[in-house]
Amino acid sequence: MHCFCTISKVTFVLLGEMATEHHLRREIIRCGALLHTCGFIAATDGNLSVRLDSERVLVTPTGMSKGMMKTSDLVIVDMEGRKLKGRREVTSEIGMHLLVYRMRPDVNAVVHAHPRTATGFAAAGMALNQPLVCEVVIGLGQIPLAPYGTPGTPELAETLKPLIPDFDAILMANHGVVTYGSDLQSAYMKMETVEHFAQITLVTQLLGKQQPLDCSHLEKLLAVRNRYGGVSSAARMPAFFDQPEADLVEEPVGESKPFGHSIRHRPGTGFRRGN
Repeated sequence: MHCFCTISKVTFVLLGEMATEHHLRREIIRCGALLHTCGFIAATDGNLSVRLDSERVLVTPTGMSKGMMKTSDLVIVDMEGRKLKGRREVTSEIGMHLLVYRMRPDVNAVVHAHPRTATGFAAAGMALNQPLVCEVVIGLGQIPLAPYGTPGTPELAETLKPLIPDFDAILMANHGVVTYGSDLQSAYMKMETVEHFAQITLVTQLLGKQQPLDCSHLEKLLAVRNRYGGVSSAARMPAFFDQPEADLVEEPVGESKPFGHSIRHRPGTGFRRGN
């Protein structure tokens, strides 16, 4: 199995008082190098961006290895994708980034990559939608699969549009993975989590057995999610489902539960988000 890179020696600068454009340029360079070193991208694959303000986005250029960039290679665009500053051309997938920023005001960074195992699931047409690992359930809920859309065209963004509001990590069929978060560290960490979970899921399939968390476990995770250190996901929690729909049981979640919605479930092998 592929080993993950440590980021213990890499200091991410979060958005805030210290997140000047200069610092953010350096952090994109570091994150691009991490993606390349970890094998999440090859050649000129992948792209990264951060929101500078309400009108500008700092993004990686097209046709260049993300592990070999300099701060001067990055490009600034407006919210329509028009280049405002930079000597290189902007990534052809800028539309995907801008769509995320428009639909998710809480998001300030987007990472797109092609990690091997997760992209293998995407190429096989398989979502990572089983609640097998509690940390993944807490942090990401589930990782859906978007239909195929041609890279670099509006078609790609359209396939993601229905999923962006409710998920922080999405598999793109026959393409790769996109993750996003409140800052670059969060977006990058989610990419690591997706690939790690894909590897775990693959092992369970090789072993020929999966043991998903049941409804009672998911309810407990729902109750503690807001207290779980390091969770910055805005995505809602999953809930079990099975068919037929009429057999689902409506259980009110008390005021002590963080989202104040109902969990509809019946024991089964799949799961979905609560209402």
